[in-house]
Amino acid sequence: MPLEYFLFGLITFLLTGVECEETEVFVEAGSQAVLPCKGSPSSRVIPEIIWTKANKGTVWRKDRSGLQYWGSSWTSKGVRRVQCPHSRFERKDFSLQINNVRTEDGGEYSCRVMHGNLITDRLIMLRVIKVSLSSPMPLWGSDASISCDVTPWPRGASLQWTLNDRTFDPQSGSDSDQRVVREKATVRLTGIWTCVVGFGGREGRASATLNVKGIIQPSTDGTKLYAAVGSAVSLPCVFSSGLTPSDPVWEKLKPGFIFKPSPGRLPASFSPSSSSSQPLSDKSASLTEVEVGDEGRYRCSGTLDGQQLTRNMQLVVAKIISSPPSKTSVTLTCDLTDSSEVTDYEWVQLISDLNGSQSVQSVQKGISLSINTMSEENQGEWACLFYGKHGILGNVTYHIHTMSALSGHTSPGSSQNTAAVVGLSFLLLVLLLILAQMYKNHQRRKRIFQFPALETIVHTNSNEREERERNQEKK
Repeated sequence: MPLEYFLFGLITFLLTGVECEETEVFVEAGSQAVLPCKGSPSSRVIPEIIWTKANKGTVWRKDRSGLQYWGSSWTSKGVRRVQCPHSRFERKDFSLQINNVRTEDGGEYSCRVMHGNLITDRLIMLRVIKVSLSSPMPLWGSDASISCDVTPWPRGASLQWTLNDRTFDPQSGSDSDQRVVREKATVRLTGIWTCVVGFGGREGRASATLNVKGIIQPSTDGTKLYAAVGSAVSLPCVFSSGLTPSDPVWEKLKPGFIFKPSPGRLPASFSPSSSSSQPLSDKSASLTEVEVGDEGRYRCSGTLDGQQLTRNMQLVVAKIISSPPSKTSVTLTCDLTDSSEVTDYEWVQLISDLNGSQSVQSVQKGISLSINTMSEENQGEWACLFYGKHGILGNVTYHIHTMSALSGHTSPGSSQNTAAVVGLSFLLLVLLLILAQMYKNHQRRKRIFQFPALETIVHTNSNEREERERNQEKK
């Protein structure tokens, strides 16, 4: 009797042709999931299709008459989240689409395709991945956590975190902690976090974006700002959009104090920005005219939710040092108060044409440049450009006056100037001689007028002489 039952079951199995396969599908929460299901390509009979979920009943069903049925939990306010596109039926593709996947959608699904006596069963395990943030915008310095959840979690699966497409290794080394990253909120946590899960030769991933609130510019402590002597420079201190810090303060830190810097005196040209068009989150300042002594570390700070946020930055001052000029040349050297980030120097000449436009001509590389001051082509403005790993850091300029006018080559304009100077000098000399003669006559008369009798005799003699001259003219 048992042998008869065994033979009956074996014949039934061979006639129906039941097939059962299981497929792993990973999908990110909120996206669309496609659960694959292929029917037998040899059958031309209109199939009956039934999609079910373990312990949840029917998801979607279509019988041979063409009528479709949806499970009640997959329809909300007339909107169905699941569908099985009829356009693919001709290709024997009966895959199920689930829109806006939720965490609770994870689990085992079954697809049964019945072509007459031929039954095809497919098992699909849908695993939903979701990245959760303790806060999408944590405050700088606060506790932040990023977690990765897979529903249902596959035992033996691998998990890896990436931040902005670069591998991120959490501080915790245990396997149980790999799903959660716990860090203090700083700028290094800002970006797109991606959880990559691998299992059974398949891989799934989900992402979330985290932005840290606080001082976003400069983004890191110790940022170097470069400015030339005599120029203006902006000291940035920009908080996240929408934040209005209270008690904003700017300080210049004294040198030599690394761990507990002491504030010093701000430069005379320091000016806090106070434009009416400036956002309340922007607490930047500026120096209207940089001097060599303005170099050093600056700190801006502000209070948010009772927590003080600070950002340190360093001002590097650049200038050009010229060697004592000789009769024919001068050497210029590009000098920075801190050149630790400088990788290269370039000297360029700024050339202006008659239209007022300016062009740049590269001359040479290097920290120093020797210029022939006898050549008029070298007259004008020169600039030293200094570069870092990521491009240009800044520049400083110097004006050259050539010495060709002193070399004996005189232009018509200078000849006219020389003649004018000589003429004025001669006229001045004549005036001085006249004044000297007048002074002598005056002194002589003073000596004579001290004796009245002598004055009378002088006048009498003078009158007699004039009388004799008149008588001679009459004869």
